Amino acid sequence: MREVIQNFMSAPVHTIGVQETLAEAHELMNRFAIRHLPVLEGGKLVGMLSQRDLHLIETLKDVDPEIVTVEEAMNQDVLAVAPDASLEQVARQMAEHRYGSAVIVHERHVLGIFTSTDALRVLAGVVRSEQVHSETGASEPVPHPVG
Repeated sequence: MREVIQNFMSAPVHTIGVQETLAEAHELMNRFAIRHLPVLEGGKLVGMLSQRDLHLIETLKDVDPEIVTVEEAMNQDVLAVAPDASLEQVARQMAEHRYGSAVIVHERHVLGIFTSTDALRVLAGVVRSEQVHSETGASEPVPHPVG
């Protein structure tokens, strides 16, 4: 059975609009303890704002987080995948292109997000499963959805 990303994504996902301020983005990230905010314009995914991007922009001289918009700081290079994309394919793309997250999108709607933290949870589950299988003599460990 092929493992699909939808089984491993975090949902619901918090998003932010392009015209919101960096201060609003910062507040959302702090309130929900998240590091990635998919950016929407008219309900469509147009970018990603990471905690790292936010901190970098906020350290620049003459940047007022109460005025500067998310659109000015977001990264437009976003890995967007279908809910039935394979876990292996998404993880491979994230690693190859050094993405911190993938956004799961279906018919223009953001369904969830799969972050490097989610990937580490999957890896921990695989390792745990392999240990159990090696202790019991079972042959094929299978990753299981976490969360």
